[in-house]
Amino acid sequence: MGVIDHRVQLVTSGDGPRTVAVAAAAAAAGAGVVQVRAKHLLAGELLDLVLAVADAVERVAPTTRVLVNDRADVAHAARRRGAPVHGVHLGQADLPVAAARDLLGPDAVVGLTAGTLDHVREAQSRTGSGRPDHLGSGPFRRTPTKDVGRPPVGLAGYPLRAAATDLPVLAIGDVTLADVPALAATGIAGVALVREVMDAPDPGAVVAACLAAWG
Repeated sequence: MGVIDHRVQLVTSGDGPRTVAVAAAAAAAGAGVVQVRAKHLLAGELLDLVLAVADAVERVAPTTRVLVNDRADVAHAARRRGAPVHGVHLGQADLPVAAARDLLGPDAVVGLTAGTLDHVREAQSRTGSGRPDHLGSGPFRRTPTKDVGRPPVGLAGYPLRAAATDLPVLAIGDVTLADVPALAATGIAGVALVREVMDAPDPGAVVAACLAAWG
């Protein structure tokens, strides 16, 4: 499918029709990746949401990748149904990257959370099927969406992370449109947005503005 545009990734919240609509709007506006995250759902419910999001995204932006947060099994079930689901985003305690590739296939996109500089360096050292495709690193600032128990990375932390790996690094954790120009100057590949897009009256406009701010 070619090179992934990592500049703006949407990480969804919620599980209703608006979640599906916002995902489609973000993709239509140019978000290169939509990650479906709904930790409160049971596997079957998450599968239904993933299928709906993947279908809606493909209709408006066939090149946008759809990933499932944490649940490689759900991503696998969706792919077995022929859905345009491209992979998974894993946490440090989730299924290992190599195991996810074994399940999803060598063409799958596998992102990995690397919240600390040591995590970034460890990911950089990996080879073969155990090497992730990109890294999510945060939190940029403290966020009510997800308490990870780590101090914020802050703007000053990202140049170190970008320099420590040739993998694309994405900032996540209460990133806003106003933060994008400064973050783009740190050497990272992109930003992962949650509330800034999900809560916006016009989600597509926010994504478009973020892309424009990236330069």
